[in-house]
Amino acid sequence: MVSGRDVLVAAAVFVFALVSRSEGIIGGREAAAHSRPYMASIQLPEGENMKHECGGFVIADQWVMTAVHCLPTGPNGRKVVLGVHSLSQPEETKQTFDILELHNHPEFSHVNYDNDIALIKLDRPFNATAAVQAVEYLRAGGTNPDTDAEVETAGWGSLDNLGSRPDKLKEVVLEIVSWQRCRRSDYFGRKFTSNMMCAHKVCPDPCDKPLKKEDTCDGDSGGPLLYNGIVVGITSNGGRKCGQLKKPGIYTVISHYTEWIDSIMGPQTTSAPEPSM
Repeated sequence: MVSGRDVLVAAAVFVFALVSRSEGIIGGREAAAHSRPYMASIQLPEGENMKHECGGFVIADQWVMTAVHCLPTGPNGRKVVLGVHSLSQPEETKQTFDILELHNHPEFSHVNYDNDIALIKLDRPFNATAAVQAVEYLRAGGTNPDTDAEVETAGWGSLDNLGSRPDKLKEVVLEIVSWQRCRRSDYFGRKFTSNMMCAHKVCPDPCDKPLKKEDTCDGDSGGPLLYNGIVVGITSNGGRKCGQLKKPGIYTVISHYTEWIDSIMGPQTTSAPEPSM
């Protein structure tokens, strides 16, 4: 017999798992293969294989940006794979790297994921190809997107709250939710800080999709949020379940960290040239 206490414990463990999961994508569509050559897959050893755990994005020849909560205790055998479209297929475009250095922001908060930004130095510079390239990120003084502005993100995160994962990279277009709304008590309240922006996309009625809301979900924290082709945010956190109306995805505002980034990478290599149109 299963006791009531056992049921409660199991339920508590399940809720904790939902809370502690990182972010990924619900809705959206499969991206064209290697159309986002800056995407990185941070992978954790699982037996003899490697398993996708978090996202990231290339910002310089030996540097990847991601979220602190993806690697809170250090690399621990993780590798960074670039040039990925399919996680399972042996694509010739893939380049795999050890983590030479990990720089987690020293003021990262485990309570609300404030300052959720990290820099990974790869063990060697990547080989620039059509499938592996750096992307520009927004620096101090740049313009962040306003409320209702369209932004986009991509990743290999869950397709639903049951945790089913795609094999191939997905992408989605979202809309910025106002800071004031995300600060409301029925959204995130005081846990939502000035270092964060939030975004989702709600399908209006009548809606021809079975999904009412597109969002980030489990498996793609550390990925980029782009506005006009420039990365403005890092996928960070959200609600206990993906796709909740009052729990949009939360993204770290990159332009608030220019000084910290320069102190680690040096000012000469902090951003890639503007992408060609």
